[in-house]
Amino acid sequence: MKLAKFVAIVGALAQAGILVFAFLQGDFGAAGQFYFNEPWGFVSLVDIYVGILLFSAWVIYREEKLWKALLWVLSFIVLGNFPSGVYAFLALQKSGGLWKRFWMGKNAEAS
Repeated sequence: MKLAKFVAIVGALAQAGILVFAFLQGDFGAAGQFYFNEPWGFVSLVDIYVGILLFSAWVIYREEKLWKALLWVLSFIVLGNFPSGVYAFLALQKSGGLWKRFWMGKNAEAS
């Protein structure tokens, strides 16, 4: 579980750093043109958002309150995988060392 927490927090920090770098140094409009005009740009967008949808489904499944889950989903859509790493780290913290609770959240006690 310690390794999973380490990977989640390092991943979140790496994403946060690269987001800050991109916003400060990049041209968001030019990047958008690439994503919609180039086949590999479009592939990247589809890949990212399919991943976000799958991760979001897991969050909605495991969260106790729908409004909380939807706030997380919105953050994934806006910020990509940065909040995913934060969410995974927090879920690992709350799991009490139990993988079943990590994966299933509120549903762990029901099964």
